[in-house]
Amino acid sequence: MGNIGFLLPLKVFVVVLCNFVTTLSEESPSTTTDQLALLALKAHVTHDPQNLLATNWTSATSVCNWIGVTCGSHHQRVTALNLSHMGLIGTIPPPLGNLSFLSELDIRFNHFHGSLSMELANLSSLKYINFGHNNFRGEIPSWFDSFTQLHSLLLYSNNFSGVIPSSLGSLSNLEKLILYDNDLKGQIPIAIGNLSKLKRLYLDNNQLSGQIPSAVFKCKALEFLSLTDNVLEGSVPQEIGNLTRLRYLYLDNNNLIGQLPSALFKCQELEELNLSQNALKGSVPQEIGNLTKVIWLHFYRNNLTGEIPATIGSLSVLRYLYSENNSLTGQLPLTLFKCQELEELFLFDNALEGSVPQEIGNLTKLRWLGLNRNNLTGKIPATIGSLPVLGFLYLDCNSLTGRLPTLQPSLRGFSVSNNNLIGEIPSSVCNMSSLRYSLDLSRNNFHGIIPECLGNLSNSIAMVDLSMNSFHGKIPENFHKDCLLRVFGINDNKIEGSLPRSLVNCSKLEILDIGNNNLIDTFPIWLGKLDLQVLILRRNRFYDRIDNFEGKFSFTHLRIIDLSHNDFNGYLPTNFFENLQAIRSESENKDDPKYMKYSGTNRGYYIYESLFITIKGSQMELLKILNAWTIIDLSNNRFKGQIPEVVGELHSLIVLNLSHNSLSGPIPSILGNLSALESLDLSSNKLKGKIPAQLVNLKFLEVLNLSWNNLMGLIPRGKQFDTFTNDSYIGNLGLCGLPLSKNCSNEQNLEPKPTKSGEDGDAVNWKYSILMGYGCGLVCGLSMGYIVFTTGKPWWLVRIIERVQQKYVIRGKIRRSGGRK
Repeated sequence: MGNIGFLLPLKVFVVVLCNFVTTLSEESPSTTTDQLALLALKAHVTHDPQNLLATNWTSATSVCNWIGVTCGSHHQRVTALNLSHMGLIGTIPPPLGNLSFLSELDIRFNHFHGSLSMELANLSSLKYINFGHNNFRGEIPSWFDSFTQLHSLLLYSNNFSGVIPSSLGSLSNLEKLILYDNDLKGQIPIAIGNLSKLKRLYLDNNQLSGQIPSAVFKCKALEFLSLTDNVLEGSVPQEIGNLTRLRYLYLDNNNLIGQLPSALFKCQELEELNLSQNALKGSVPQEIGNLTKVIWLHFYRNNLTGEIPATIGSLSVLRYLYSENNSLTGQLPLTLFKCQELEELFLFDNALEGSVPQEIGNLTKLRWLGLNRNNLTGKIPATIGSLPVLGFLYLDCNSLTGRLPTLQPSLRGFSVSNNNLIGEIPSSVCNMSSLRYSLDLSRNNFHGIIPECLGNLSNSIAMVDLSMNSFHGKIPENFHKDCLLRVFGINDNKIEGSLPRSLVNCSKLEILDIGNNNLIDTFPIWLGKLDLQVLILRRNRFYDRIDNFEGKFSFTHLRIIDLSHNDFNGYLPTNFFENLQAIRSESENKDDPKYMKYSGTNRGYYIYESLFITIKGSQMELLKILNAWTIIDLSNNRFKGQIPEVVGELHSLIVLNLSHNSLSGPIPSILGNLSALESLDLSSNKLKGKIPAQLVNLKFLEVLNLSWNNLMGLIPRGKQFDTFTNDSYIGNLGLCGLPLSKNCSNEQNLEPKPTKSGEDGDAVNWKYSILMGYGCGLVCGLSMGYIVFTTGKPWWLVRIIERVQQKYVIRGKIRRSGGRK
């Protein structure tokens, strides 16, 4: 018994000791497990720009004190990990799945990459995941359905591919599913309709296809739905009316068809609605007046027809209305001007008619007004000049008449081009000190002198276009010493005098078009120090030689130069062609030359270029955005001597016209190196010798005119030369062979007698004028432009334009939805 009494306390001691050891074995290894998991993550970080992990995540301190780590107060286990915005580069290791108490994982705005390891499925306590703005790839794992407590899944702005797994539909607690800016394909899974608590669904900017499943509209808690920038098709389901809590709906930039569903206007909580850039048709329903909380309304670039419903006047908090690029008809409803919160109103590129109502003066908060490219008539109402904060006013390409009203000093961009306006430039223009972007009065019937104050405004404004009016007098002399002009066009007026030397103050000038006036001056060599890309002096009275260039850096950025129909003489200046680095370079990036786009605002705008072409006595006008034209036109002057060899080094040149001069000597064989050349006109000169066989190498050549010279010998054959007709060679008595009927057997070595240069009815005279500002071409919707011919379409020109467009098309996506909320 004594021994038993001794053993009993010993037994109790052993039990207590075992319990203590068991406790140690349960707690210490668990904390160690969290530490090892995080150290594994640290080891997989290859770049830590701020050395946050390197200096803070050490075994010398408790894991709960590490930066970005949060532990539970009771068990001291890791419950949250936030490494967002640290600029880390690395991968996510499998041991991270051992953080069994983790409920929040936020590593957004880093550079983590690779795929997600299946061991992460062990994080069954996760409620919040944010992997946004990283470089993860691979498919979204189907094992995400292990996170049954998850309420937020944010995987936006990565490189996830494949389909959206249907297993996500089992996450019954999910409130936010944010997957935008990935490479997801396939259809939107029907299983998403099971997410009864879902409030925010962002799937935009992927490659999702098929129809929008009706099941999505079973998620009646939805407040934010964005499917923008996909390839979804079909119509918008009527079931959308089930989403009575919906506040933000973005379906823009898809392939949706059909009419606007009437059920949509049951969503009376809507604040932002964007259906733009689809193929929706039909009229805007009267029920739009039910959306009394809507602030943003975007219908632009669809096929909507009919009139703007009068019920739009019920939208009392509407601030942004974009319905441009449709086919809306009828007059502007007077009720529209009851929407006194309007700040931006864009209805351009429709078929609206009637006048601009005086009631537009009620919109005292209006900052942007775009009614251009409609069929509006009548006078510009005087009340438009009383809008106190109006910054941008675009009324171009209508049929407006009368004089300009007094203009607000607050205007920053103004265009009324292509109307029937008359009178002089009002004195109020001189008070428009806020002008920053464009002043476009082109293509009207304005007259009088150009106010001197425009020279003073040049220290603020980027574009001035007064072309195609009846202005007379001189160009203002006082261009400001801090001139910011990038584009200046006064072509097709009655301007006299000389080119003011103060233009050299405009150090940012890229386009200068003064063609078709009565200016008398010598070649403006002094402009060579500017970064001009377009210089058009055609049809004036410029004279004398083109030489005395100031160093090798003159006119290095020029891409279009037109000196035609002047009185220049002397030899073609070799050093001038040597300086044309923008045309000489084969590697020149021609996707989007600066002179074709000026994005001084978040909308940007494009400059249209007009080409006037005379063929067989018929003049036609090509109006199009030209992204990559490189043109030299020195025709109809008195240049003499030989064509400089250096011209053959202008590898990016598309159009070369040296016709109607007194050039002599042979055609340089080096012209065969102009691999981009599409039009070559050397007609009506005194060129002699044979046509170089090297010209056959010009595979893009669509236009060739060598008529009325003294050329001789066999006409080369092959490639594009097989497409040219007699008209390309007429007036060269020594030429023989196809397409001419003259046989070469006895003639090809005979020196031809000089022929008298005659008028070539087929000569192609390229005439350009750069149209600035919005001017029938300032595109808020950023369309690629269009072609207008006043007579038929020459096949060769169409082919040139199509090829240029295919090679240099500008692609741009514009979102005006106000951003994600």
